[in-house]
Parts: sequence; structure tokens; C-alpha cells
Amino acid sequence: MSATKRVPVSEEVWSDLSTLKGPGQTYDDLLARMIEQEKKRRFIEDMDRIEEDGDFVELDVGAQSSD
Repeated sequence: MSATKRVPVSEEVWSDLSTLKGPGQTYDDLLARMIEQEKKRRFIEDMDRIEEDGDFVELDVGAQSSD
């Protein structure tokens, strides 16, 4: 594991984080889970935007005959 870092947060943020943390879960685990959720949310948001705004071309990828 890499060196421990300190991240200053307000009392309100600390309190909110505490309510999200499960029993036996570390803040490191909690933050890692939150980061993964945010990455997935951004990925889906990007895919939705691309699908909505994208200019797509249909590809003919039909099955080839086996002669």
C-alpha cells in the first residue's frame, strides 16, 4: 500500500461520510467504492451523450458463406 495521505474535509462532509460508511468498512474502502461508482456513472453518461449526439454509420457485418 502506498503512503497514507490526509485529505482535509469540513465537519459536514465528515459527518456525511460517516453515515455512508458501513460497519467495519474503512474510509479508504468507502472512498474507493464511491470513486468506482462515479467512474461508472460518468461512463454511462458519456455513452448516453454519444448515442444521442453521435452520427453513426451502419456496418454490413452479415455472416459469410462457407463455400
